Amino acid sequence: MHYRHLSVAVALTLSLLAGNAYATGNRTKTKTKPKPNPVTNLETIMVTARHYAETLQDVPIAVTAFNAHSLFAQNVQNLADLQGMVPNLQINATQGTTSTLTVYLRGIGQNNPLWGFDPEVGLYLDGVYIARPQGALLDVYDVDRIEVLRGPQGTLYGKNTVGGAINFISKPLPTQATGSVSTTLGMHATRDLNIDYGNASSDGVWRFRAAAASLHNNGFGHNLLTGRETSNTNINAARVSIGFFPNARFNAQFSLDGTSDHSDPRGGQRLAIIPFDPMQTPPLANPYDTQSSMSPVNLTDSGGASLIMNWQPSANLTYKSITAYRSSNSNMNIDVDTLPLPIADNNLVYHSHQFSQELQAVYDNGGTLHGVLGLYFFAGYAAGDNKYALLAFPPFTTLGYALRVSSGGSVATRSLAGYADYTWQFAPRWSLELGARYTHDTKHAVIRNFTYPDTTFTTPNGVQANFSGSTSASNVSPKITLGWKASDAVNLYATVSTGFHSGGYNIQANCTAIPESCRPIRNESLVNYELGAKMSFFDGRLMLNTAAFRELYHNIQLSVYTSYVNPNGQRAFFADFTNAGAAHIDGIENEFSWKLGDRWSLSGNLSWLHPRYTQYLSRGVNIADQSRFTYAPKWNGGLTLWKHFPLAAGGDVSARLNVTYQSITYFDQNLSTALAQGGYARVNAGVIWRTHGPWTYSIEGRNLTNKHYRTSGFNIIALGMVTGYYDPPRMITASARYRF
Repeated sequence: MHYRHLSVAVALTLSLLAGNAYATGNRTKTKTKPKPNPVTNLETIMVTARHYAETLQDVPIAVTAFNAHSLFAQNVQNLADLQGMVPNLQINATQGTTSTLTVYLRGIGQNNPLWGFDPEVGLYLDGVYIARPQGALLDVYDVDRIEVLRGPQGTLYGKNTVGGAINFISKPLPTQATGSVSTTLGMHATRDLNIDYGNASSDGVWRFRAAAASLHNNGFGHNLLTGRETSNTNINAARVSIGFFPNARFNAQFSLDGTSDHSDPRGGQRLAIIPFDPMQTPPLANPYDTQSSMSPVNLTDSGGASLIMNWQPSANLTYKSITAYRSSNSNMNIDVDTLPLPIADNNLVYHSHQFSQELQAVYDNGGTLHGVLGLYFFAGYAAGDNKYALLAFPPFTTLGYALRVSSGGSVATRSLAGYADYTWQFAPRWSLELGARYTHDTKHAVIRNFTYPDTTFTTPNGVQANFSGSTSASNVSPKITLGWKASDAVNLYATVSTGFHSGGYNIQANCTAIPESCRPIRNESLVNYELGAKMSFFDGRLMLNTAAFRELYHNIQLSVYTSYVNPNGQRAFFADFTNAGAAHIDGIENEFSWKLGDRWSLSGNLSWLHPRYTQYLSRGVNIADQSRFTYAPKWNGGLTLWKHFPLAAGGDVSARLNVTYQSITYFDQNLSTALAQGGYARVNAGVIWRTHGPWTYSIEGRNLTNKHYRTSGFNIIALGMVTGYYDPPRMITASARYRF
């Protein structure tokens, strides 16, 4: 606890000292470019967290932003590489997959990717909401900026952003020929290729850009049963954009993107002997090896199209329209037991598609008032079939203990929302932001869950659920922020923000054994109270941002494995989805960037998180004191030291050493110590040589100490089975990039 007090004391002391700090520049308005700072090399990063452009230091939101330069310099290859770089962020691939996204912010997220459940951290690609996690672990290519907004964003971003939002923004269309080609080779037969090219007509009216990425490696382990390599990467992605810019007041941009992931499933490691395994096979020494007999299927194809139009009828007003369609298809095999026998084998087939339309009116009078007014419509459909076989081999089949279930169905969603968010500078150093969003959300679910006598899953012999249902909800998510520019170098804010996460139905419901599992799941709601400071010191050489918050979380939706006893005495389980009750989440987040001199710089982050249930009813008993949040380490942070070497012949060399750390993390509600990942540190490093010409060369090392650390897993108590999934081992790569 004394570390928490120290963090608060440091933040408050620096805030007081900043009253005498030198101004680094006044607030940047919507249409005003930031003034260059001749003293420091710290970059001024523009963000669009509130749907209009402003500097990172001006926006009164806890947001971490990375531009294209910093993403390249820190070797960020996909969204999962942001782990350790953003306070209170946990982000990785879901169990057994390579491109299905699991993301938590401030301890809030959803690790069940099935089609009946929505994520709790919103992901946006060029302003388009991506509703499903399959294929959402986006690869970082052709990117201009990534923004991670922490805390509920219900006013501007809508439902399913109770934890926060991630904005993935691609590069703008060029006005002249530009492009690059880069290739990467490295350990585990890594072989990546990225290429992009853009150009415009001579008058600049027509512009286009195309980019593609091909990412491959041979994996990190082997299937000891078949000899095949496991946990490999086989991903191809592309994006094409065409723009029409007839004048300064109107433009339109049409974009297509697609990703094809044909990687093999990620290998999991048994963390204990499974009691039902007749061979009593011990865990394998290599966490990436497996002994699975399932076919290595892990296919995900996703993509979409969008049309974005901007019209500026006057200097103070801009209208924007975002029309988009997206879809994804997946077919995955997950062998949870990792053994030749079907102790717990899963096959999951998904399909989803969505259409969205958003209209925005952005106003800025160039002085005291600016904001956005918007309307939003969403129609989505997600369907699938989850076939799983448990103990489907003798003698359990003979004794009637085997369980073969097909959970199939669909969920159709329609949402309509209207919102407004405006900031009024009512005094030279004071501003007030007021916003609210109204959402009406409707879901219609069709659920067909049957048991089968064998693994052909052809003729059912039992019914767990066979029904359809509809549920709807309306929500108002307000926000209020008071900002005070304490000095030219210090911006302080106090905010109350809200959000809600939509409910629905558990598509794996078992009405026969657990009738309440077929009732609608209630919506979550969250209220966030936050104090923040964005500060600059030493003529702008040091930037320090800090935020302290308390979040009140209600009707928390949890995905848990629930056991029950059949009439024949057989103990069984199913994936339940329930509302836990209420919780408080307290936390402090700090980020800094410090230019130590002409050649040295230091940057990092440190966060403290303390979530606790105040009510968690399990079969009528409050077990709040026995429960903890998953994916919510108490301490999380990172530190990066840079050195810059200018070369006499032109160009430069930069070297980077990075260390990240997080404390113990639990991955299941049962608080399995066998599955939990203890505190660990990870070491990364890189050297980048930018020549005076078009070439750039780099050598990158990740996880240099070769630490094996879990990022997710399964704990199925009824089967005595614990399986963990790991991030990659040590990776060293070399890259070359040519710009033209």
